Amino acid sequence: MPQQWGGSASVGAPGPEVTVAGTGPSAERARGTGPCPGADASGRLGVFRVLRLVPTPLGTPFTFGYAAVLAVTSYLADHAHPAFVRALHQASSTDVAHLVRHPVLVLIASALWIVGGITSPYAAGFLLVLTALERRTGTACAAGVFLLGHVVATLVTEVPVGAAVLTGVLPVGAMHRLDYGISFGVAASVGSLAGLLSPWLRRPLLIAFGSVLVQDLILLDDPVTDAGHLIALAIGVATWPLVRRQHRHRHPHGHHLTGPVARV
Repeated sequence: MPQQWGGSASVGAPGPEVTVAGTGPSAERARGTGPCPGADASGRLGVFRVLRLVPTPLGTPFTFGYAAVLAVTSYLADHAHPAFVRALHQASSTDVAHLVRHPVLVLIASALWIVGGITSPYAAGFLLVLTALERRTGTACAAGVFLLGHVVATLVTEVPVGAAVLTGVLPVGAMHRLDYGISFGVAASVGSLAGLLSPWLRRPLLIAFGSVLVQDLILLDDPVTDAGHLIALAIGVATWPLVRRQHRHRHPHGHHLTGPVARV
């Protein structure tokens, strides 16, 4: 004889099949035909994690604003007359001659361009790495790491060039070598961000990125710039105590990249 359960479902004697009566969200969930709150929450969490990969005006103002400037200069480089673009690049170059006369101006101007334009790997690296670094350490710290790598790596590579010209090792024309772009800052940011990752992510990142930089240096296409990339990466690694302390201050209960707070 069937046993009644509150008038909403009955369990038949022949087998364990459950028949659900009535309508509404509860009945739909019992039948498996209604919306699943867990799936909705998982979907929203997935969208949230994807959004944290890209810069936003409030979450990462430095990366967002800088990316907007780089987008404008990249558009200009792609659509303006080549002679005009080359003149801008030459005026922004952090070569020895410009550093001697206008060091602050050219150090700023040279960081307004992306070598290779918006499709360059360094453009994608800038967005992903700087966004992640700024979310973990804050705007001031992320901007400081980027600028530190850009300025110090530029000076460390250009000062020997000037010394070589003065001693006659290099011709005078080496003082006017074209040097601009964001790659030093990006390399420093990669090195800095690695210090916030768990070891199983940190080591592959440093090995892969470092191997590419070493290979470029071995090819000797542009040894000064290629050496600068390795120097900038080392500068980023040297900031680990600073960025880790800043991350702990901002996220006292957080974890590394694999933890819930540090996800981007």
